[in-house]
Amino acid sequence: MSSPIKAHGMDGSLVPPDWPPLTLAELRELLINFPAIGEPTRILTVSPRPFSAAGAVATRNAHGGEARVFIKRHHRAVRDREGLLEEHRFLAHLIAHGASVPRIFASASGDTAVQIGDSTYEVHEIPSGIDLYEGAISWTPFRTAAHAYSAGQALARLHLAASDFASPPRAVRPLVASFTIFAGQQPASALHRYFAARPSLADHKAVRACADRALAILAPYHVELVPHLPALAPLWTHNDLHASNLFWSDPGPDARGTAIIDFGLADRTNAVHDIAHAIERNIVDWLVLVNHPANPDGVPIHLDHLEVLLDGYESIRPLSAEEAAALAPMTALCHTEFALSEAEYFLGVLRSEEKAVMAYDGWLVGHARWFWSRPGCTLLDALRRRADAPHSHGASRP
Repeated sequence: MSSPIKAHGMDGSLVPPDWPPLTLAELRELLINFPAIGEPTRILTVSPRPFSAAGAVATRNAHGGEARVFIKRHHRAVRDREGLLEEHRFLAHLIAHGASVPRIFASASGDTAVQIGDSTYEVHEIPSGIDLYEGAISWTPFRTAAHAYSAGQALARLHLAASDFASPPRAVRPLVASFTIFAGQQPASALHRYFAARPSLADHKAVRACADRALAILAPYHVELVPHLPALAPLWTHNDLHASNLFWSDPGPDARGTAIIDFGLADRTNAVHDIAHAIERNIVDWLVLVNHPANPDGVPIHLDHLEVLLDGYESIRPLSAEEAAALAPMTALCHTEFALSEAEYFLGVLRSEEKAVMAYDGWLVGHARWFWSRPGCTLLDALRRRADAPHSHGASRP
């Protein structure tokens, strides 16, 4: 008997998935729309990621040609057709400008997002390389400093390729890492507008209270960021560059990133916001805080990986002095909107108060408070020292 399908839980454990796994029967119905790919013969892997059902699938077309593709199924309340097309237009632009990202296959009618009932599907090319961090959950560190360096380079190349993508910000939808609340002078007013567009949050007293508390905790970081906001050019960004969202050249300690995957959280933000998310995803062991919330000083941070991540980035795209100075406060602020967006997903889609409270209290308030802990201050001070160091920007290190 095969093992039960599991997904990443909120505390890092493996739990039953919220969404039923893909089946060959549904994939046959889907791939009728993709005759060049053919019919599915086997589901090779099942993704443990929690927000959709996905996996690698072996296929065979009418001419006997065999291939592997990666297929995702989303509930339409999370990603309808237009929601996926926002991401697909960004990916098409990146590919046209030389970025190493997966191609999205189009159906016989030219659609890259296919709606069947309450589900929306997308069919991805599997990039070259290996899925080295396939089982890793976000908020866990790189295995080696060389991996961190390569990830920084990959993110910088992505930003260069994205620089002239002029689409507007995404429409309001759950599970997007936007940057609006702290993007101006009045975060309280921006938060009010954010809630007004999201009734499941606006009507929830505890969410509003936690958001107000987080804004108060984070206010000094917003004050630190404000003078640098004019220098942060709008840019479509990935917003989830964890090691598991890269494919890698080989399993070794010096492996290079070969492609960036999973653009589900992408939106029009700015480069510093995206770098801050990469720091937040890879440098802080947040799962320790999830499991030991009363001991914020016990959360490990990986300052060696922080330095080489930024060295790798700046070897390709040096930060301006203003961007470098903005990075410390942005790192403290960047998770705010995604925590709220996760709360919206848990409340409005899954109808789970138990999971939502982890997002709006444990992550929104808990992460904000952590940046005043000893390791939180150490992390931000390291970023400030780097910004102040003469001739540090653009340094290239092996």
